[in-house]
Parts: sequence; C-alpha cells; structure tokens
Amino acid sequence: MAQGSDDTGQDLISGGHLVAKALKAEGVDVIYTLCGGHIIDIYDGCVDEGIEVVDVRHEQVAAHAADGYARITGKPGCAVVTAGPGTTDAVTGVANAFRAESPMLLIGGQGAHSQHKMGSLQDLPHVDILTPITKFAATVPDTARAADMVSMAFRECFSGAPGPSFLEIPRDVLDAKVPVEKARIPAAGRYRASTRSPGDPEAIERLADLLAHAEKPAVLLGSQVWTSRATDDAVEFVRALDVPAYMNGAGRGTLPPGDPHHFQLSRRYAFSNADLIVIVGTPFDFRMGYGKRLSPSATVVQIDLDYRTVGKNRDIDLGIVGDPGLILKSVTEAASGRLGGAVKRKAWLDELRTAERTAIEKRLPHLKSDASPIHPYRLVSEINEFLTEDSIYIGDGGDIVTFSGQVVQPKSPGHWMDPGPLGTLGVGIPFVLAAKQARPDKEVVALFGDGAFSLTGWDFETLVRYDLPFVGIVGNNSSMNQIRYGQAQKYGPARERVGNTLGDVHYDKFAQLLGGYGEEVRDPAGIAPALRRARESGKPSLINVWVDPDAYAPGTMNQTMYK
Repeated sequence: MAQGSDDTGQDLISGGHLVAKALKAEGVDVIYTLCGGHIIDIYDGCVDEGIEVVDVRHEQVAAHAADGYARITGKPGCAVVTAGPGTTDAVTGVANAFRAESPMLLIGGQGAHSQHKMGSLQDLPHVDILTPITKFAATVPDTARAADMVSMAFRECFSGAPGPSFLEIPRDVLDAKVPVEKARIPAAGRYRASTRSPGDPEAIERLADLLAHAEKPAVLLGSQVWTSRATDDAVEFVRALDVPAYMNGAGRGTLPPGDPHHFQLSRRYAFSNADLIVIVGTPFDFRMGYGKRLSPSATVVQIDLDYRTVGKNRDIDLGIVGDPGLILKSVTEAASGRLGGAVKRKAWLDELRTAERTAIEKRLPHLKSDASPIHPYRLVSEINEFLTEDSIYIGDGGDIVTFSGQVVQPKSPGHWMDPGPLGTLGVGIPFVLAAKQARPDKEVVALFGDGAFSLTGWDFETLVRYDLPFVGIVGNNSSMNQIRYGQAQKYGPARERVGNTLGDVHYDKFAQLLGGYGEEVRDPAGIAPALRRARESGKPSLINVWVDPDAYAPGTMNQTMYK
C-alpha cells in the first residue's frame, strides 16, 4: 500500500512497508519481536500486510521462536529486534539456528546513516558480529533496496543446507519513503530457484547396488529428513529395502514406535556390527562420536544437503550431496528390483530387536521406580505414555533431556523439537510459543530442566497473554546436574557443587502467579494424574516434579558430549 505521494503525484512507500511486503511474499505470517524505536515502521507495514506481530519479553526468545517456527512449518521464521543490545540479545538464538540448519531471518535496527561513526544510540557493528553465525549478513544501503535485500537474505537461507540470515536496516533507510516504481518488490514464488538436487545418478546406482547385496545394513535418519520434508520417501526406503532405521534430532518420529523397522536403543550395537551404514542428513559431530562409533569394517555412505558435511571428521566410502527425499526415492526405485537379501535380513532385524529388548529390560527397574525423590527415568517414561499422535514434544535441558532422549518416542513426524547440536538451554518456552502458534490443532508437551527453564521462563507470561495452552513439566533437582557430575568426577565430592547448585524454586507457583496452571508432584504415582489435569486445564501449565538429584543419565556419566 502506498503511503502518500510526493509533489509530482508519485505514490510513496517507506522502508518498513517494503520489508513487510517482502516478508509477505515469502509466506511469513508472524514476526517475533521486542519493540525498539529503530524498527517500528516494520510493525506498521506488518499491520497493513496482515502479518501478526508477537511481542515477547527478551530478544533471545524472539530469535528462538523464529527458529522454532521454521522447524515446525518448513517456512522461514522471522525475528525483528532493535539495534545494539536488542541484536546482541538475539545472537544466541541465531547461533542455535545456525548449528541446527534452521532457515530464519533476523532483522536488526541500526543508527541512521547520517550518524554513522558518531556514536548514535545503540550503534554496534552488527554485521561483523553476525557474519560468522549466518549464511548471509548485510546492511540495507538504500530504502528502494529494502524488499530486494529481504528476498536476497531468504534466498541464502535455503541454499544448500538451510540456515539463518541477518539484515540490519539503518533508521533513516527504514523510515524514508521512495516512489513505489523505484523499489524492487519481488513477487511471491518468482525470485527463487528450486534448490532440490536429486544427487549424482552414478552414486545413486552404486548405493542401490550396495543395499541389494548388504546382509546387515542400517540407516540413520537425521534432522534433514524432516527439514526437507522427506518423511514419506524415508519410510518407503526402509520398508521397501527392509532396512532397520534409527532416528536423531528432528528426524525422530519418521517411523512410529512399534514399527518393525523402528529402532532406538540398539544403535551402538547396530553401528558396531552392520556391514553397510547409511547416514542421512546428520553430521559426524559429537553426537556421532565424530564418526568413530561406526564399525571400521562397515561400508559407510553419507547423504547430505551440504557438501562440506560429507566426509568431515571421518572417511566414507560414498558421499551423495542433494535433497534427502529425492535421493532416497531414487535409491529405492533403483534397488527394489535387485534386492536379494530380504530373507537374510530378517535374522538381522531379529538380532537388533533382541538387543533393543535387552537395553529396555536393563532400564526397566528405573522406568517403573516408585522411589521418592522421583527417578528421572520414571518421569520421562510417564511423559512418553502421556503423548498422543498429536503431541509435539519439546525438550529443553541437559541431564533431564538426555534421559528423555532414550525413552520418549514421538508418534508422528515433525513432533520432536530439541535445541540441536549447539546444546542451547532456554529454547523450550520460545519453541512452545512457535509450535502452538503454527499448529494450534496440536498438543504441545515440553520437558524443562529447572536450570534451562530459568533462562527464558518469564515468557511463560507471553503464552498466557496469547492464550496458548501447553503441558509443561519441570524436572526439578535444584542443580545443573550435567555439569555437576563432571565436576564430581574431576575434582571430587568436596567441589562438585561449585557454580551449579540452584535454589528450590516452586515453578508450579510461578505458573499460577502468571495466570497459568501449576501443580507440584513428589510421588511418582501422581505424575500421570497431574499431566492429565494440566491437559484438561486449557491453560499454559507447569508441573513441578521433584526428581532425584543424585540420578544421572548414562550419557552424562559417560560424558559423551565431550568425547
């Protein structure tokens, strides 16, 4: 919409309205923000374009929410923050999206060009700060370029493996008005090429041949399977080729629990004994032991959106760069007609199922424990039983979420959210905000460590203000236990609680204070009823569960995150 006209009768439009038009063309229907004088013209433009403006209490929350929105919807998320501390507060959220390969745009304010290097309010070198943790970072140099630069930033977000971009817009650039015909306003869907690469046909044929002759294959379906919306192709791949599947990150839920090809607790056994291992959309980072946890005698194949990830940290036998869905679909078609090992594969699947049962039986006493304080395994087991096919599960914490990663199984694709490889605490409340806004038809269940909740917990009030009900659980041990364990092992019990002990906070009362539903649980028999009451309350909720501070997850005790 034009905003008036100049002396010659030309229609004029401001930088903020150009930004809003570009966001609309990209499909953005909500921005997350904390207000500031540098950015308010974007708000005005968003109102005219029908884009919802959601105001939060901290810029880190805005950035995390934009990240979460992108993960849930597949569309780019957007956060808009003011200059200086507004932008630096959002840095953690952008960094988390960078490591998690999440396509979001952070727009930051900046002092006017006319005040450059004069020491204007909140002036900082934002582009220099954000460049190392974004795929694209730039200053909008002229009002007429505002929409064009937004589309440029989004183009970079989706090139190769997705990721965040950053734009700073000086206040005089944002507020100025230019003739509409002088501004380039990209049309929806007409300024970006398809980025779905089908992979090298020769490499696909080679992988099909490897799968046809493998006796003990295994596949790991990583976050890119969900990012690329390749779930159906991945499911067809494992079923048609009779391959046991493990899932991590956002790839969890690709296969439902109980599916004959769904495995979880036998991954180390499988990767130590498989003759062919296919890694799809996940890097050889600390979660994979930098590739060292794969059998040295196995044939290893890696499929990824980013060529820089393939073969990083570990040699591979075959690497294919491209869209995971297109590649898996092509491999399935190529291998189906030559598969001759299905009968032999039944023995392999039975072998893995036995390993799976052994792992479960080992944990069973803790999963059913009636001890008080409550064992974390009992808590996460109750949460797993509570989830429905429509429950989006969000994990935000250290040790408590490590427990949940071994037990909680989302029942549908795209229904698992965690920080990702940066290991950022505090994503929980912003992810709840994004998930519940993007998918109001879904139930959202979030498990927080008490330390993690403290970082962004005040935006619980935002959920109350926007009437976004969810079921929240705080696993409360009054400690940052993942660090505490390492200190105890390294420095002894006399120094294990230095810098990691928290107060006994009643988060149930905190929820009630802000207008939500809160309840305290000390008896494990009370977990399930409390969860049901939280669901029935129709409010944002926190169930404060006092868990055993001296119980540690196996991953914490092995310190696998540091190896």
